[in-house]
Formats: sequence, structure tokens, C-alpha cells
Amino acid sequence: MLHSFRETCTAIAVLAALGCAAPAYAQGTQEDLRAQIALLKQQLDALQQKVAALEAAAQPPVAAPPAQPPAAAPPGAAPAGAQPPTVETPPGAAGAAGPAGALPVYGNVSALSKIFNPDIAVIGNFIGAAGKNDVEPLPALQLNEAEVSLQAIVDPYARADFFLAASPEGLEIEEGFLTFPTLPGGLLAKVGKMKAQFGKANTFHSHNLPWVDTPLPIRNLLGGDEGLNDSGVSVSKLIPNPALFLEATGEIYNGTNDLFTGEKRSDLAYLGRLRGYRDITESTNVDLGTSFVYGRNDGGPDSMTRVFGIDATFRYRPLRRAIYRRFLGRTELFWSKRDDGLDGGKAFGAYVSGEYQFARRWFAGGRYDFSDRAIDTALGDKSGSLLLTFWPSEFSQVRAQYRRTSYAEGVKGNELLFQFLFSIGAHGAHVF
Repeated sequence: MLHSFRETCTAIAVLAALGCAAPAYAQGTQEDLRAQIALLKQQLDALQQKVAALEAAAQPPVAAPPAQPPAAAPPGAAPAGAQPPTVETPPGAAGAAGPAGALPVYGNVSALSKIFNPDIAVIGNFIGAAGKNDVEPLPALQLNEAEVSLQAIVDPYARADFFLAASPEGLEIEEGFLTFPTLPGGLLAKVGKMKAQFGKANTFHSHNLPWVDTPLPIRNLLGGDEGLNDSGVSVSKLIPNPALFLEATGEIYNGTNDLFTGEKRSDLAYLGRLRGYRDITESTNVDLGTSFVYGRNDGGPDSMTRVFGIDATFRYRPLRRAIYRRFLGRTELFWSKRDDGLDGGKAFGAYVSGEYQFARRWFAGGRYDFSDRAIDTALGDKSGSLLLTFWPSEFSQVRAQYRRTSYAEGVKGNELLFQFLFSIGAHGAHVF
């Protein structure tokens, strides 16, 4: 439409020029004709400018670029400059100069959804056995244990740890204790049911042992496969000195377990332990300890059992090849004296073991153990094992153990044990 209007205007201007030029030409004055042509040319230029302006106005407006939305915050991240979320202090934690009111929650916002929930983990321990053992036969295939752990901070003064063990024998509280890490004088206290701090292997859960089974001295002299485990109170303290890390521990137990039998409230069991640790080089360290425990047994009203132990652990782990090479050697010695009026009840047992990592996920090791029996010290058992362990990841292990045992009755057992360990959830680190 604008194009036709432009042509029309041009035609009118040309006709007007011709119409005006004719009389001028007729008058014969060439100068007037030129002046009129110049005037018409100016008018034609003015008309062309108006047409150009109309064409420009008729064009559709150019769309502005769309505005970019603000960058989305990462999932769970608090907006910049925003105050952290808060939660109310639990009623039990208020007072006594403790925190009160709303407390800020730092870190990922998703942590707010579980702030009052403990860390939960489940560890499965599946064991199989092949071969022959008429004294201590194991099932061919068995989910030996499923451990459920619940761990959380109770308040600014205490932490709670629960370990429930489900096995074919039933469900039991393997450990359940409260830890007070901020007592005056640098003391650390535990209250509840827990593994006694006697030696090294006794403090380990079954999934944390470097073997499928438990060494003979613990089974014969310390109460059985589960070791010394009871309800009580534990207090420990670091003793500062320039030579080594030194820790002293004192514990009192109820005195009713597989090793001790308390008939009265005063029949408690008492334990003391002194442990020292020192780095030898940047790749090696040594851990030494001595333990003593005593309590009443089932031999009579004045029958007592005393067990003394020494443990030593040597570790080698080169920093530059820490994920490929390591060695851990360990030994424990046990002296037991059971006063039951029979034969004096003095027994001795020990084990020595070593484990070497020869590839990133492969470990090989061995163990030799022997022990008298606490009830009849004239009888003693011996055992030797070879082990091969594969770690697919930090959350699972596959282990094979060949075990040859010579029992005091003259019976020998030759077995191939294999184990699958697998864990899910957040499981806190055990005692180093």
C-alpha cells in the first residue's frame, strides 16, 4: 500500500511539473522555467522524505531480547545473604548454662530434615564353611549376624551409640552406651553396655576383625566368641608426656557375663588398661598395651578369676603407596588364673597374626594361635590359618580362610571358611 502511494505522489509531481513548465516554456523565458523546475525538484524531495518516514513508521517494532532468569541456586543451598535455618533446643538440653532457644543449622539445608535422627547403618556378615570339624561345627551357609548401628549427638555434652546384633540365636544389644567427652580434667566417660577395653581383638565387632573367626585365647580365656562384654562404667584419660601417646582406662562392670558370675550387687568386675602409641617413622608406628581384669566366677562364694594381657600392634603404611601397600602385625598374650579350688586354674594363651596388602584390593595374611582351657587347664588347643581378602570397595569384603585346628581331645579340624561383609548407611569409625 505504501508503495502505490509513493508512485502516486511521484506521478502527481511529474504532471504538475509538466503543467507548470508548459506555460513557462510558452512564455519563452528559459530562466523562469529553470527556477520553477528547481522549485518542483525541492517539493519532490520533500514528498520523498515524507514517504520514507511513513514507510519507517509502518514497519513492525523490533522485539527486545528476552530477559534472562536469575541463575538457580544449587539444590539444598541457602540463598546468598540469607540467614541459616534454625531449630529449637531440645527441652532436656536447656538450663545449666547450656544453649537455649533457636540454634542455627549450618551446612546443607537437607541436613535439617534429619537433625534429630541418628546415623543409621546395617552391616551383614555372611559366613560359609566347608570341610570337617566335629568339635566346633559351623553351618554350611549362614547369615551369621546383621548389625544395626544408631549413632548421634545427644546434646552438647554427650553422644549415644547403639549397636544391635541380630543372629540366628536372636536379637541382642551388642553395645549401647553414652559417651561424655567434655568432662573436667580431660576425662572421657562411657556408661552403658559395651565391650571391655581388654586388649585389641576383644574391642572389635565381628565385622571389624581381620579374620572370619575369633582367636582361640579369646574363646577359651575371655568368655567366648563375643569376648568380654557387659554393662558398666568406663573412665579414661590421656596422660600428657613428650615420649608417646599414653592413655589410662578404668572400668567397672556388673560382673555377669560369660567370664564372671556375680550373685550379689557387690560382685562387680574391675578392669584396668594402660595403652601407649608412638610413630616410629612417617610410615610405621607401634601400639602397646597391657590389661587386667578380675571378678567372681561360678566356682564358689570366694572364687575369683583374674586375666592379665599384653598386646602389641605394628603398622607399616608408606605414604606414597598407601592405597597399594600396607602391613599390620599383631600379637596378644593372655594369662588367666581361676580360683575354684580344683587345680589352681592357671592358663595361658596367645596368638600372632600378620596381614599384608599386595595390591590395591587384595590382602593376604596368616595367624597362629594356641590356648589352654580356663576350666581344665590341662587341655589346650592349637590352630593355624591362612587368609586371602578382596575388597571390592570400602563397603564390602570377601574373605577366605583355611583353618586347621588341633583340639585337646586329639581331634583335628580342617575347614575352609568364607565370608561376605557388606554395609549400607553411615557407620562411624571404630576405636583405632
